[in-house]
Amino acid sequence: METTREYYYHKLYELAATLNSTHAPDTVLQAFVEGVAKGMGAKGCSLLLLSPDRKKLVHTVSYGISAWYAKKGPLFADRSIAGALEGEAVAVYDAATDERVQYPRESKEEGIASILSVPMMQRGDIIGVVRVYTGSPHEFSADDTYFVWAVANLGAIALENARLYDSIEKDYESLKRDVAEWGLRIGGGGGM
Repeated sequence: METTREYYYHKLYELAATLNSTHAPDTVLQAFVEGVAKGMGAKGCSLLLLSPDRKKLVHTVSYGISAWYAKKGPLFADRSIAGALEGEAVAVYDAATDERVQYPRESKEEGIASILSVPMMQRGDIIGVVRVYTGSPHEFSADDTYFVWAVANLGAIALENARLYDSIEKDYESLKRDVAEWGLRIGGGGGM
């Protein structure tokens, strides 16, 4: 996983271009986690968002980890690498033994050795975390962490854009139905 700043700049550019594309929101978010994992040469990456009550983390999208691992059980915000939800990047060298990892046995079974968890912020509020998983023990460098921070910020913008896109699409469909119904009432009412 040896990387250089220049390499990260190129990967950051590629991810920014993807996140700024016209693809469907779910495709953009999938490309986001895949791009982070591949950009870091990591086993996988996931985006976990806080539940509305801010007590749980919900796997939203992931790459490189099994569905079994993503659905292993509820992730409680105060027990699952909680430091990231306090606004700091948290690096876990040994996921199988670190007490900050809520499911250490499952992490070991999944083949996860190290985890980097970085908060995702939107307009000053932490909305979730981006987690990077490695298959062998890894000391995350300052450049690794900075890259994930930068990408998490871009991901927050992409997530907000995806939500706005969905909202606009629903509003547009509703408007089309309203106009069609209005046209039927005007046209079907006998006219003037």
